[in-house]
Amino acid sequence: MKINSLDDLKTVKKEMGRQALERAAQEAARVALAKKLREEKDIFSTAVGRVQPLPRKNTASLAKAQPAPLPVQQQLDEQNALRETMSDEWDTSSLLDVDDTLSFRRPGIGMDVTRKLRKGEWTVQSHVDLHNLRTDEAREALGSFIRESYKAGLRCVRVVHGKGLGSPSKVPVLKNKVHSWLIQKNQVLAFVQATPAQGGAGAVVVLLQSHGIR
Repeated sequence: MKINSLDDLKTVKKEMGRQALERAAQEAARVALAKKLREEKDIFSTAVGRVQPLPRKNTASLAKAQPAPLPVQQQLDEQNALRETMSDEWDTSSLLDVDDTLSFRRPGIGMDVTRKLRKGEWTVQSHVDLHNLRTDEAREALGSFIRESYKAGLRCVRVVHGKGLGSPSKVPVLKNKVHSWLIQKNQVLAFVQATPAQGGAGAVVVLLQSHGIR
């Protein structure tokens, strides 16, 4: 506001005084409210008095559940069993029936079993494909497959090993090793070369022992 006269100055002073009074009134109201809240809190605390938590009765201190131990030793034992029972040094030539459909049957298993396998009288329930695996990988994969199939109660499975046409010497190295490994597995009763529809010379159909749960 522009002051041009004494009256203007008085008007300005009056307005400033009014504003100061409003600010003072607001501050007084804030202080009064804060005081009232403190008094109400003090009244409640005085009425209630000192408090302490009630003692707990009939409670039990339970130990935290421990996580289930990992079967590390069992896993190591199974891995060692795979290595020990599936050697690459076995000579299986005297154990295989060498004919147009290469086959194996454990002592005490009749020829009718291999004949039924060839005819497909047992339904193939699962299979494993060992193509493109290194020898160690194929051995472990086959051992695990046979073990788990037996545990699951399967009777007839198929193992695909390939015909060996992709090897540098064109010799079916993996095929011969698979035959040797299967013969060394006690769960295997017999196996025959698969039919053309199931892989022919690149696969075998395997009969496993009957599991107790079947």
